[in-house]
Amino acid sequence: MSKKVLIITYYWPPAGGPGVQRWLKFVKYLPDYGIHPVVYIPENPNYPIIDSGLTDEIPNAVTILKRPIKEPYKLAEFLSKKSSRTISSGVIPKAKKQSLVQQLMLYVRGNYFIPDARKAWVKPSVEYLSDYIQKEQIKTVITTGPPHSLHLIGLQLKAQLGVDWMADFRDPWTTIGYHKQLKLSASAVKKHLDLEANVLTTADHLIVTSENTKKEFLVKTKQPISVITNGYDYQQLPQVTKDEKFSLAHIGSLLSERNPKVLWKVLGELINENKDFKQEFVLRLVGVVSEDVLNEIKTFIPETNIDVVGYVNHKDALIFQRQSRLLLLIEIDSEDTKAIIPGKLFEYMVASTPIISIGPRDSDVEQILTTTNTGQYFYYDAESELKTHLLACFSNFQKGSLNSYPIGLQQYSRKVLTKKLADIITGLT
Repeated sequence: MSKKVLIITYYWPPAGGPGVQRWLKFVKYLPDYGIHPVVYIPENPNYPIIDSGLTDEIPNAVTILKRPIKEPYKLAEFLSKKSSRTISSGVIPKAKKQSLVQQLMLYVRGNYFIPDARKAWVKPSVEYLSDYIQKEQIKTVITTGPPHSLHLIGLQLKAQLGVDWMADFRDPWTTIGYHKQLKLSASAVKKHLDLEANVLTTADHLIVTSENTKKEFLVKTKQPISVITNGYDYQQLPQVTKDEKFSLAHIGSLLSERNPKVLWKVLGELINENKDFKQEFVLRLVGVVSEDVLNEIKTFIPETNIDVVGYVNHKDALIFQRQSRLLLLIEIDSEDTKAIIPGKLFEYMVASTPIISIGPRDSDVEQILTTTNTGQYFYYDAESELKTHLLACFSNFQKGSLNSYPIGLQQYSRKVLTKKLADIITGLT
C-alpha cells in the first residue's frame, strides 16, 4: 500500500516557471517509490506567468485539493496592472526608476504582508487540512516556498497534529536578493527573522536546493538538512537544427540587477572590431526582460544583433536551448546569490549546448559547471578572459566544432533526485 504524503504548494500548472516544475516532477516520480502524493493548491491563484502546456504533465494518479485564496495582487492591479504583475513576477525596477505607485506597492508588500502576500491563505488552509489529514490518516506534510507563508501552514499543522513535517526551500528566506528592495522597517526585518527561525528549528527535515543555502541554515538550526537540487527530465521534442547564426541565448527572466555590463561591453567591442562577428552574432533574449537591462544592452550592442523573443512556454524554451550555439546564465553579483541555482541550469546542461555563466565568486553554479564540464564560469571583473573565451567559441563555431562534452549528468535527473526525496520521507517514520 502506498504511503500518502501531503504536499502544500502555491505554484502549480498552469503556472509557469522552475518552481512549478520542481514539484510537478517530484509528484510524477514519487509513486515509483511507493509514495502517493496529495497536492494542496489555491483554487483561484494570481500567477504572473502562465504555461498551459505544463497542465498536460500532471499525473493522472495524483490527488489534487483546492481551496480559495485572497490575492492582494489582484487588488493592487486596480492601481497599476503592469506594476502589480511586474513586482509579483520578481522583476523589480532599480530604486531611482521606481514610480510612486511601485514604491508604495513595495513598502506595503514588505511591511504589511509578512512573510509575503499569500499570508491570508494560512488560517483557512490549516482549518481545512487539519480535518483532511486526520480523516485520511496522513503522517507526513511537505511545504515548499517561496511563498514562505506556506511554511507557516506546516508549522501550525505540526503543532496541532504532530505530523512529520518537511520544509522545502527553493530559495532562501531572509537572505534572498529582493528582500533588500522591499523597503522593510526594522520591525518587519525582525518579524521575518523570527518566523524564519521558528520554521527552521521546528520542521523535522529541511530541504534546500544548494550547498550554500545549507551552510547558511546550519548556523541557524540543528535540524537535519538535505540538498536536493533542481534537475532535468527527459522530454520528447521535435528534431532541432542549430542556428545558422552564432547565437548566444538567455532563457528566462532578466531582472534589473541581473545585468553584467562587462558582457555587453565585450560583445559590443567584438562587434565593432570583427566584421565576421558582427555579421554572424545574435544575442537572443527569451523570457521576461527588465527595461533597465535591455536599455543597458542597447548602449553597447546594435539592435540588429539583438533578438527579443519574450516569454515562451516550457517546451519552446527547451527548443531554444537546443538550437542556440551558446547558452547564457547570469546571476546577480552579490553574496546573497551564491546559493541561487537557476532551475534552467540543469536543462541547459543536457541541451548539447556550451554554457557561458556570469555570477558571484564561490557559487554553487560555478562548482556544478566545473564538475560536469558543461560550460565556463566568469566573475563580473573578468573582462579579458570573457573576451578571449567568446572569440575562441566564435572560432570553433566557424570551424563547425563548437560542442558540449558533459560528464556525470545522471545525478541531476528528476527521477534520481526524487529517489533522494523518497528516502527522506521514508526515513521520517
